[in-house]
Amino acid sequence: MTRSATAEVSLDLGEVTLRGTVTGAGPTILLLHAGGERRDVWVPVAAVLARHGLRTVAFDLRGHGESSGRATTLRVLADDVVAMIGREPAPIVLVGASIGGLAAIAALADPAVAARVAGVVLVDVVPDPAPARARSWLDFHGLGDRYTHLVEDVLGSGPALLATAGALDLPILVVHAGRDSPLSDSDVRRLRAANRRVTVAHIPAAGHLVARDAPEELAKLVLEHAALWQGHTGSRS
Repeated sequence: MTRSATAEVSLDLGEVTLRGTVTGAGPTILLLHAGGERRDVWVPVAAVLARHGLRTVAFDLRGHGESSGRATTLRVLADDVVAMIGREPAPIVLVGASIGGLAAIAALADPAVAARVAGVVLVDVVPDPAPARARSWLDFHGLGDRYTHLVEDVLGSGPALLATAGALDLPILVVHAGRDSPLSDSDVRRLRAANRRVTVAHIPAAGHLVARDAPEELAKLVLEHAALWQGHTGSRS
């Protein structure tokens, strides 16, 4: 596959089939979209990364886009992420936006899974967002009623997810949106206090869906950190 080429892939998990797109060639970046989104949100990000010698894999999460099934708990999404990681050559960089980031953290509770990962980029999400603030944001954007069971499961999992993230011996980058974000600065500080390997980058012009609002800025951050974590220089073309 050439650097700019794409290929459609499927991941058969028995009860569900996940549909994905692979772009480019090189060290692998697994892109996990936000709730209510689909994998095509990553197209401009993947294009930039491919030009710099990185391979991206983006699946529609179960119940989204072309993937079948339904996600009512974070655990089923995390198990899907475990399966995604298992099919890719290590070391992988995980980039998870919102629920995608939470599923990534939950998947990394398994040390064997974490051993295949070089680093994590959390796109405008922390393991334990403040429940009241998160519910208010979701209701304002019309998402609360669509994912009621999943939302409550996620918000009830905050302490466990923070403990998982705090125990990870992996670099973690939090990309914090500058507007329309369900996160507060105190949310981010709490994660940094739990794990000293956490760093933070801000994209002031982006809203919560950073991949839509600022794909080039997000891709640049991923590129810079992936090069360090995976030990490659990439192409500058």
